[in-house]
Amino acid sequence: MLRNITLSADEATIEQARRRAQLENTTLNELFRQWLKRYVAQPGAADRYRSLMQRLSYVDAGRKFSREEMNERH
Repeated sequence: MLRNITLSADEATIEQARRRAQLENTTLNELFRQWLKRYVAQPGAADRYRSLMQRLSYVDAGRKFSREEMNERH
């Protein structure tokens, strides 16, 4: 059984999302249902991310990098 819910977003974002969904031959409803299924399937993802960041907290590059340096391709 499908149930309705109400979501809020700014009008421009909704229109952009509708256009993109149409180009992908789908609807915002279908995209939301897919997202919701993935969201509930990974209940520990946020906890795993926090744990990983905590384990990597010792990493220090020694300085801040500029935007250009972070986007360099070698």
